Amino acid sequence: MLTENTAPKNADFDWRTFLLRWSGEWADALPDDEVRDADDEAARQSRWLGLPPASEERIAAMEKRLGRRMPPSYRSFLQVTDGWRHAGGFVWLLAGTADARWHDNESGLADVFEEYLEEDAEPEERREAGVWRRGLQLDVESDASYVLLDPEDVDEDGEWAVYTWAGWRADAPERHRSFRAFMEAMFREFHSLRAHRTDGVPEFVNATTRELDARVEEARGDALRGDWERALKKLDEAKGYGRPRAEGLGDQIRRLLGLTYMVYFRELVTDPTYASELLPLLVAEHASSSHDDNGLAFHLRGADETLLSRARATLEQVRAGTYRYTAPGPFGEAVGRARELAGRGDTDQAWRALTDALPLWEPLGPDHIAPLGWVADPLLGPLLTPERSREFLSTPRGGRPGETPSPAPGLDPPGLDWLAHRETGIGRRGYRFVLVEGVPPEDLPGRLGDEDERDAGLGAPMTIGEARQQRLRGTGGVWSSVSSDRPVMMVGRAGAGWSFAFDGHPNPFDPERFVSPAASASSGTRAVAVWADLSGRHDELFFHLSVARDGVEEYAFTYAEGELRRTGEIPPALAPDGFFTSAEAATEAERPLLRAVAEHFDVRLPRHALLNGRLYSFTSRSWTRPPKEGEAVFIWGAMG
Repeated sequence: MLTENTAPKNADFDWRTFLLRWSGEWADALPDDEVRDADDEAARQSRWLGLPPASEERIAAMEKRLGRRMPPSYRSFLQVTDGWRHAGGFVWLLAGTADARWHDNESGLADVFEEYLEEDAEPEERREAGVWRRGLQLDVESDASYVLLDPEDVDEDGEWAVYTWAGWRADAPERHRSFRAFMEAMFREFHSLRAHRTDGVPEFVNATTRELDARVEEARGDALRGDWERALKKLDEAKGYGRPRAEGLGDQIRRLLGLTYMVYFRELVTDPTYASELLPLLVAEHASSSHDDNGLAFHLRGADETLLSRARATLEQVRAGTYRYTAPGPFGEAVGRARELAGRGDTDQAWRALTDALPLWEPLGPDHIAPLGWVADPLLGPLLTPERSREFLSTPRGGRPGETPSPAPGLDPPGLDWLAHRETGIGRRGYRFVLVEGVPPEDLPGRLGDEDERDAGLGAPMTIGEARQQRLRGTGGVWSSVSSDRPVMMVGRAGAGWSFAFDGHPNPFDPERFVSPAASASSGTRAVAVWADLSGRHDELFFHLSVARDGVEEYAFTYAEGELRRTGEIPPALAPDGFFTSAEAATEAERPLLRAVAEHFDVRLPRHALLNGRLYSFTSRSWTRPPKEGEAVFIWGAMG
């Protein structure tokens, strides 16, 4: 099928073949009992929506009347037909040589668009406003629609852009790069409107629909082989013609690319065959953008009560962060492994578990081209990034052959010093964490948890922002040195043999009342506690490190307010004197200190999981003792 992107230049375009196809398909789509005027009936009988061709003399006379030579594609169109009936669904008669005229703001739309122009309006906005004064009007009869050729919007081939606008659409004019592009768009509009009619019209099957439907099936094969770009191009073309399957298949690719606007998996999402994969995505997007659940029902039109009940139950799970994606077969087994890894912060390994098993995945039916429900899973969804989405879509699956893509690079840097980069969004004013050797993350509540919740185990996965909000709800948004400092800690793996508990929004550090959790966490093993704070005056760094073994603190140091305090025998690699050599050096000590801690203990923290993912959590015991009698009390607000 010829398109503006792949066909010969406009001067060589075969208008007659294109317009004959359009006319014949229009005539065949008409119901026998539809009331038509004489012109439409004559067009149906002759299978021709056009008029006799315009002679060169008529075209020249028109150009003399208008004072301009017509652009190439419109001129060659007139040589085939001097006008056109039913250009799309809303322009009933398109001008030929006799009816084309300068619009000269006849509609008053120039005043409307110019009124809302800002002083710094973009050239495109000014061009759209001005076209109503200078444009050549081509619509003769229409449904409140305008079609204007713009003599000042000209491309390298001499083509004038076409602008269309309809009052009932209430948006900016739509631009087509040439008259030919406009007519091809109107042909697509005709097809799309006819394809979606269900009022007893004849089945809409013709050469164009058969060609497009074959391309949709080709696109599905392309997608399964990993050639998603070729597939999406074919599907988008077919979608423009309203072909069934094209939108639902294309939406699967679009959603994996991170696109959610107008992605509804129409018709597929209400099919029980595919609901397990597509419904969670639609529900998750609704939960993130709306509190009006009627909107979800609107996008599930045609669903039975069983599916609607399933949607409501999934919505509750998504909002509670408890939705869990499952899949059959070997890919489903990999999903379970990936979920466990992601819940421990091992996001790079979790991603590899998914992609390594992807070639073994099988579609649920002929309109399924990739597993998608996992994107709504609170642990698995954050694994997806723009780079990874392309790797995922480029991986052959469903038993189709294809070339395996290069793996997307890992997201987690080694070590700890990435915490010193404030642009990461963690620790803008500080952070603290505990590392425990030789124990799994699920054992940390028993070692660090508040006495009332020590036996409760880990809470549901949450983001670091949600952890902060949970903590705020427990304090009313105000903390003081009298109240208990009980942070909500995110947990996971900190490298081989280590687990971590992390708080990215701690209270301001109080060196006089700080109580290190390292000793209580180290029963039968070794534990490390770090607290970096930047909430003091002049953004001065406060830094604490303590290391304990078997319930006893071995060594520690605290740098606060220009003073260095230390206890125990500190290893040379961690000796604070090498970092806090002067007041000026203290401001730069954080990154090398974090690097030294990471290298000495061979530990790391997962940046991607902490910044973008969800991790299991628990409420820690207080890190700050209550003030003694006579000690000053300090109060901090939620923004402190």
